[in-house]
Amino acid sequence: MRVLAIAVAALVALSTLVAPAHAAGAPIYRYEIINRANSWLTANNGTRVPYDQNRKWTDGYRMDCSGYASMAARLDKVPDAPNTQALITTTWTSPIAMSELKRGDLVIDAIGDGDNRHVVIFDRWTDSTRTRYFAYEQRGGWGTDWRSHTYGLEANSEYKARRLLNVIDK
Repeated sequence: MRVLAIAVAALVALSTLVAPAHAAGAPIYRYEIINRANSWLTANNGTRVPYDQNRKWTDGYRMDCSGYASMAARLDKVPDAPNTQALITTTWTSPIAMSELKRGDLVIDAIGDGDNRHVVIFDRWTDSTRTRYFAYEQRGGWGTDWRSHTYGLEANSEYKARRLLNVIDK
């Protein structure tokens, strides 16, 4: 019995050493990320969810860009929801090349203060030239949007492509 108790204690201790501080989020399919992102375009009685860095929407997620990305990817809610700077860490995402973007991936600028950082959710390329793409975003002065972007495609851009760790590639 004592050997069993020691073994269990050792396993518990070991698991706390290798377990991340946060889980990457519940597994989610790419189409679910896009469907969830799309839902905020009409979630406010048929209109877009307004932008607000200090408030939560009815689903418990912040109404800013990182709260929106967290909602779409089914990540933690407030107070543990990652902000833009946290989303670019290996706790939540891994780096990829812009050319590797797939639906539901993120394009993130984590440089600067809260008014300058931004994250968008990649949907698809606008055409075969891959010089623009459509993305979902939650943006100041507007709210939820779906529009074309070149973020991350310009030389020396601060925007970087990231793949969510909880995404199921299907």
